[in-house]
Amino acid sequence: MKKRILIAGLGLIGGSITLSLKATNQHHLIGYDVNHDSLTYGMEHGFFDQITDDFQQTIKTVDVCILAAPVSKTIELIHQISQVEFTRPIIITDVSSVKGNIMKAAESITSPFVTFIGGHPMAGSHKKGIEAAKEHLFENAIYILTPTKAASMQSIQELKNILSVTNSIFLELEPKEHDEMTSVISHFPHLIASSLVHQAKSWQQKYTKIPSLAAGGFRDITRIASSNPAMWQDIFFQNKKVLSRLITDWIKEMESLKQLLETDDKVSMYHYLEQAREYRDGLDRRKRGAIPAFYDLYVDIFDQPGALLQVVTLIAEQEISIKNIEILETREEVTGVLRLSLISKADQIKSHRLLIDNGYETTLVE
Repeated sequence: MKKRILIAGLGLIGGSITLSLKATNQHHLIGYDVNHDSLTYGMEHGFFDQITDDFQQTIKTVDVCILAAPVSKTIELIHQISQVEFTRPIIITDVSSVKGNIMKAAESITSPFVTFIGGHPMAGSHKKGIEAAKEHLFENAIYILTPTKAASMQSIQELKNILSVTNSIFLELEPKEHDEMTSVISHFPHLIASSLVHQAKSWQQKYTKIPSLAAGGFRDITRIASSNPAMWQDIFFQNKKVLSRLITDWIKEMESLKQLLETDDKVSMYHYLEQAREYRDGLDRRKRGAIPAFYDLYVDIFDQPGALLQVVTLIAEQEISIKNIEILETREEVTGVLRLSLISKADQIKSHRLLIDNGYETTLVE
């Protein structure tokens, strides 16, 4: 008998999980969202077997509920759940990137029929909405689970079995360690990227040509500043204590760097940069993270009609997917006026060798 699964919140994450589950044809999928357009889109495009606008009544009839709304809205849904009188067992999970407040809210659910297991699939996109959903969004991504103490091993394994179709890598963490670690490698970098953009915007008042020069490295390091501001505002304030502490640490770090510059301490500066390079190059890029990562390939091409088409055609004929294409106006430390962003390391290497064999000069970027 098919399990009845309710997905509450039909954005990028909820829609992508739904597509993964739908591919197996093993579940009866029900969609819920306060946005009627999202419900209609999901039903018309075959995401769901059923849609509903009555969350509290529908959740009493399902085996699993996945809360896929923004963090603050998920907390509101959890408070609604605490008022529901359940008569059958149900596993409830979420997808929020902040776990402390979610798990605290989950403590209000006292029904013996409910097992709450916090969740956070660490994958995303600069796009938003159910229209951007992809079945493979979570492939090789870390999927963190934060079970409550009352959650049995059997229930945890059951949820893993259901979500295994996402092809994620499951990792169990305590809510506090989850929030602190994701702040360091995901939430805080978004703040820094936004601050760098604001700094460039401020300097543009003096140098009007800054937008023309802000390509290459600047665009790479600030790419995540293009993410959904409403979603990230919610995340920042839900995790503000940890982020405030990281900002304090960052200010101290910048003061130390400033001191190295002002005292002409070239030896210490070299070691600082070397240590950063070694740590960064040692990061595991086999797994996908919360910040979408791509594998870039720079290609030196002539500025002439058909040059771009020739490169793209060569790669397309090998069935390699190109995530993004950019013509670079400024190029520091790389050879090539064309940047191709590829989804995997294997595609990057394959494209590199293919283009080299066809007479192109290329540069790999990790």
